Amino acid sequence: MLAQKSAMRPAVASRARSVSVKAVADNVASARQWIGNWKAKQAASANRPSWFPGSKFPDHLDGTLVGDHGFDPLGLGKDPAKLKWYQQAELQNGRWAMMGAAGILVPDLFHSVGLGGPAAQVPWFEAGKYEYFAPPSALFASMMFLFAFVEFRRLQDIRKPGSVNQDPIFTNNKLPDGEVGYPGGIFDPLGYSKGGSLQTLKLKEIKNARLAMLGFAGFVAQWFTTGKTPLQNLADHLADPWSTTVLSNDLARL
Repeated sequence: MLAQKSAMRPAVASRARSVSVKAVADNVASARQWIGNWKAKQAASANRPSWFPGSKFPDHLDGTLVGDHGFDPLGLGKDPAKLKWYQQAELQNGRWAMMGAAGILVPDLFHSVGLGGPAAQVPWFEAGKYEYFAPPSALFASMMFLFAFVEFRRLQDIRKPGSVNQDPIFTNNKLPDGEVGYPGGIFDPLGYSKGGSLQTLKLKEIKNARLAMLGFAGFVAQWFTTGKTPLQNLADHLADPWSTTVLSNDLARL
């Protein structure tokens, strides 16, 4: 019996050493990952441009988000979960704004040169008056249903990344695992996400997205004050640049 116990002791000690070594290895890997993340944050914060030069960056904006210049005067992103949501909301609204700005300017340009067909003859602020292939109410209901379906799946992806990568109908179609908001796969037919310049492209996208959101707000303000399209306003200004300005408009002066 004593001999059996003596024989078991080296095996138990060996297993204990193995567990101890594994625990140490896990701790070292975790520490290295933490140090790597800390170094990445420090590198991102170094020489980071600020939205207001000389101002202090908020603690919750460490420069790791794309296009982060420390702008959060109301502190809306202090909650990490909300910050993640706001990031995706800005990205999606910016993409829609870019499409919307193009949808305003391109038909307006076609109209100015006599192209584009009947649809281009309708200014963007009267698009609802155009007679489409179906009643506006039916188109609106269909659009809201499709939007709800897509937005619900996007919300699920934010909460649990990768959970909606597989097409629910055509199950053979599946997106590659990646970052939320940048699905890749069929949404990247030119393969830009596979190159080494993805971070640069993300920065360019968010900058153009922010510009498009401001631009659309400007289009709305122009229509409200002049009742004209952006290119019509531009043509009026170029025809008489000294008299046709923001200051010459009564509503704009208010």
